[in-house]
Amino acid sequence: MKYYIIAGEASGDLHASNLIKALKVEDPQAQFRFWGGDLMAKAVQSKPVKHYRELAFMGFAEVLLNIRTIFKNIKFCKADIAKYQPDVIIFIDYPGFNMRIAQWAKQKEIKTFYYISPQIWAWKENRIKKIKRDVDQMFVILPFEKSFYEHKHNFKVHFVGHPLLDAIAQFKPDTLEAFKEKHQLDDREIIAILPGSRKQEISKMLSTMLKMPSQFKDYQFVIAGAPSQENSFYKQYTQKENISFVANETYNLLSHAKAAMVTSGTATLETALFEVPEVVCYKGNEISYQIAKRIITLKYISLVNLIMDAEIVTELIQNDFNEVRLKEELKLLLENSRAEELKKDYKHLKEALGGVGASQKTAQLMVGLLK
Repeated sequence: MKYYIIAGEASGDLHASNLIKALKVEDPQAQFRFWGGDLMAKAVQSKPVKHYRELAFMGFAEVLLNIRTIFKNIKFCKADIAKYQPDVIIFIDYPGFNMRIAQWAKQKEIKTFYYISPQIWAWKENRIKKIKRDVDQMFVILPFEKSFYEHKHNFKVHFVGHPLLDAIAQFKPDTLEAFKEKHQLDDREIIAILPGSRKQEISKMLSTMLKMPSQFKDYQFVIAGAPSQENSFYKQYTQKENISFVANETYNLLSHAKAAMVTSGTATLETALFEVPEVVCYKGNEISYQIAKRIITLKYISLVNLIMDAEIVTELIQNDFNEVRLKEELKLLLENSRAEELKKDYKHLKEALGGVGASQKTAQLMVGLLK
């Protein structure tokens, strides 16, 4: 069968790449065309139609500034799908773009599968009407999403478990000694800095996060470079004392970190699954933040807290994300009692996510439904 897959961000690239590997097992004749990143390219052994680096626009203001580019990409995507004539389109999150393509695909009678639901439980819940109309099958990865769709909106979905459990279970880290030697790190314990994936986000987050290394000199701080950015972009931040940098080695870094400062997003869950004590941080464009605050009704912004429905990890949002509060929270994370408490909570989190095997389960369901 012919699969057309659309992922618009780094996390989508990771999950889609593992899904592709699983689909190849279930459907040895599978052919793929895709929008995504380097991990998907490696799994398919061909280049993406468009790389997600060309697609990532963050926040309301940024989307408005790039609206012409976004609509040009949508038009191009429709033409490319029509030419390829797939048996199914698999959408990976990225709802602003993907839901527009899904509406068009449904009209063209192309099967539409959605893997990793748009977060309509957070905002734009009225998108459920479009999902019911345009999506043939939905595969969800968070335990509360099944109840949300089926009980609240009478839309049957498949809960497949979280694919991050697969990705992390398969990961084989370097030894601590090898990791430190490779990156010229010293003997001090490591504090990881995960500042996000988009340029404006990274710049905003690091302006506060990088005030910590001078105040915790008994530790060394290491920035995790995002695959969506060139290494040269980070040079402006690594000239300061007690700051190192690793590119595309976030899992290796988390395997050896004592604690972490993490920008809200998938990275908050990844950090928890590596059992690293973390403080979750977020500061956005003020206009985007004020709009979001009025339409998003969630109690929490981190996936860890949302899944557990409790404040397991501390969240420092907008004005609370400042030097004083960040120092307080980081100091707490470095205390053994707080670290042990978090690690107990992280074990419950893993249980709630349903265990490993999400990619295989999803591929089996998809191929079965198509046949």
